[in-house]
Amino acid sequence: MTAEPGLLMRLAFRTRDAISSLFGVKRVGGFSGARRETVHAGEQLYFFLVEHSAPDMLVLTERDRHLDVMICLSITDRVFTITSSVVTHNVFGRIYMLPVGLAHKLIVNRDLRRLKRKLEGK
Repeated sequence: MTAEPGLLMRLAFRTRDAISSLFGVKRVGGFSGARRETVHAGEQLYFFLVEHSAPDMLVLTERDRHLDVMICLSITDRVFTITSSVVTHNVFGRIYMLPVGLAHKLIVNRDLRRLKRKLEGK
C-alpha cells in the first residue's frame, strides 16, 4: 500500500510536516516507496518503530509529546485487518487528529481498493 504513494498522499505529508513542525513535531516526510521483504522488532519502518513482526502480524508505533499512535496489521483466515489506536496528550494532539482521523479512513480505504485491484490483476 505504501509502495506507490500517490500525489494526494505526498501532498498530505508535505502539508502535515509544514504545519506540525511549527508546533515542534518532527517531520516524517511520508512513505519512500522502498520495498522491504522483512522487518524486525526494534527497526524503523518509514517513521514507525516496529514493535512486533510475525508472518501474520505487524505492530507499528510512533510516539511524541502530542500523541501516541499504534497500528496493527494482521491476517487471520485470509482476512486482512488494520487496527489503529491514537492516544492524544494535549490540545495540539486533539486538534491534529480532527482532520487526520477523517482523512486516514478515506486514504486507507482508497489504498486498500487500489491494492486489491493490483493483486487481482496479477
